[in-house]
Amino acid sequence: MQRVPGYGSDLVVDLLRAVGIEYVALNPGATYRGLHDSLVNYGGNRAPELVLTTHEEIAVAMAHGYAKARGAPMAAVVHDIVGLQHASMAIFNAFCDRAPVLVLGATGPMDATRRRPWIDWIHTALVQGTQVRDYVKLDDQPASVAALPEAFLRAWRVARTEPTGPVYLCLDAGLQEQALDRPIVLPDAGRFQPAAGPHADPRALDATGEFLAWDDFRVLDASEFVVLLPQIGFEDFGGCQEPQYCRISSCNTAI
Repeated sequence: MQRVPGYGSDLVVDLLRAVGIEYVALNPGATYRGLHDSLVNYGGNRAPELVLTTHEEIAVAMAHGYAKARGAPMAAVVHDIVGLQHASMAIFNAFCDRAPVLVLGATGPMDATRRRPWIDWIHTALVQGTQVRDYVKLDDQPASVAALPEAFLRAWRVARTEPTGPVYLCLDAGLQEQALDRPIVLPDAGRFQPAAGPHADPRALDATGEFLAWDDFRVLDASEFVVLLPQIGFEDFGGCQEPQYCRISSCNTAI
């Protein structure tokens, strides 16, 4: 039976499930205690399942490797600004390798009236994503529970859009622990598919195909070499021993 989410962090678990995240790697931290609790008690530690690590860099590196092997993103959760700093090298590696990784972070509460003395103050940063902004495709920090679904799904789409790469979504600790006073309707995750990658104009491709298939067209002149095209029916290589690449000077083939 589908459980009804009671807190903002429960909503994040529903979003992870909606996009098919199977595993979440993390090194436990206080700023995302709400999400940790929801993954275990609301989600039952099943789809997604927790993968405990001893360092944030390991968590992101694991998600990086999963993305390369599985061809789909995995989530990694990092604690506050200190965990994000620990993870920064692994995030940079994923960026260089164009590996889609969903990095979830936490901070706050941003509402200063809800902070505990000292510990919540030193665990709160303003615009925390600036730490990794230069090497993630997107960073975001939704300001309300209602804004969570759109921010999450947008980050998910951007991570998977070519060229793929890591994204960072920071979750306010106060929002994670905020009780839901009304149902939050999740958008259809299917609407947040990656955009099509850059490609040539289809009309230009059609015109090029017709040009290459033209009966009187036999070869493609590529500066020093003539690239022959037997796949379109041209079999007379003029005595060339290597028909794939034949120098004009050693071949009687007419252009």
